[in-house]
Amino acid sequence: MVDGNPVVIQRTDYHTGKSGRHTAAVVKFKFKDLLTDAPSEGIYKATEKFEVIVLEHKDCTYSYYAEPSYVFMDEDYNQHEVDEENMGNALNYLEEGMEVQVVFYDDRPISINLPNVVIREITYTEPAVRGDTSGKVTKPAQVGNDLTIMVPLFCNIGDKIEIDTRTDEYKSRV
Repeated sequence: MVDGNPVVIQRTDYHTGKSGRHTAAVVKFKFKDLLTDAPSEGIYKATEKFEVIVLEHKDCTYSYYAEPSYVFMDEDYNQHEVDEENMGNALNYLEEGMEVQVVFYDDRPISINLPNVVIREITYTEPAVRGDTSGKVTKPAQVGNDLTIMVPLFCNIGDKIEIDTRTDEYKSRV
């Protein structure tokens, strides 16, 4: 908990002051608000304490969109609604029937965790330019719900590829 808001820490940088007799270590945090998905930063003393929150994760299947929420069903056929503004990057990959983990805070569904890797078909990409093979050359390709990622030159329309959902990067051709 930071300033009364549940957050997840995405990055930390530890710094020590090396001037003078009073050398106070500080930690610079980059974090994301779990309820609003808003990014923020903060600098805190290394000795400062924070309240650690416990998030519950439940395996669910995406069912349908009911404006303004996405509805997921668990194995006991309970429905859980996650607000659209809390879905973030997950909307690029979400498909009906997809297995995800719904994240709960205070028994309230707040977001989802996608599988680390999904398989998608390339719907559009330009043909490779002959002779352009120096180094690691990539080209843009459109997959799924209008998501564009960079893929190697040998990938073509109709190819199925693995995508890392955490980084939106090409992993391999399937």
